[in-house]
Amino acid sequence: MNDAIFEDSIRLSDRPLVVSDIDEVVLEFLNPFQAFLESCDHVLLPRSFRLTGNIVHRITQQAASEAAVKELLEIFYATQERWQTPAVGVVETLRQLSEQADIVFLTAMPPRHAAARRALLDRLDLPYPLLASEDPKGPIVERLHAGRALPVVFIDDIARNLQSVQEHAPSCLLINLMANAEFRALAPAPDTCVHIAADWADAASAIRAHFQR
Repeated sequence: MNDAIFEDSIRLSDRPLVVSDIDEVVLEFLNPFQAFLESCDHVLLPRSFRLTGNIVHRITQQAASEAAVKELLEIFYATQERWQTPAVGVVETLRQLSEQADIVFLTAMPPRHAAARRALLDRLDLPYPLLASEDPKGPIVERLHAGRALPVVFIDDIARNLQSVQEHAPSCLLINLMANAEFRALAPAPDTCVHIAADWADAASAIRAHFQR
């Protein structure tokens, strides 16, 4: 399926829109991924903000190749229900925000894993519509919002995704949120126009203030 088909399945109401990434934002990613790697005799070293080059064999300390990293990610996503857990405060915060706004999840993962992610989100009481795409996020958010005269918010842990949305939906409130503090310190800094949220409570305060403007 392409993005258009996924997007056509989403019906927005006449309310503000909150679009949120999932990995490291709604669901813990790095801590569960580290646990998964340990089960495969690998470890993730916090040397830089990337996976390739930092995943090494536990005994030999040899770095996994790019192809091997992709295979590890493929296995992890296929079995994500065994590993991933919700970020602190996300379930209740989104439940409260859903009383004021439409919420859509936009996850940067191969669409073939969307069904497993959907099942996990439903089990965790995170029932909001899901889009899975490896395409740039800015055009997707632009198509979703469709220029409506309503507030729109985008939440992500990756600076390039925030920049993409800034370029295509300039009225959007951009929020940088990342669950893992150790790797967050290694991440490229987002633009000054981005609200850097300490946690979901901080993000919710920024979102509500944006709705009132």
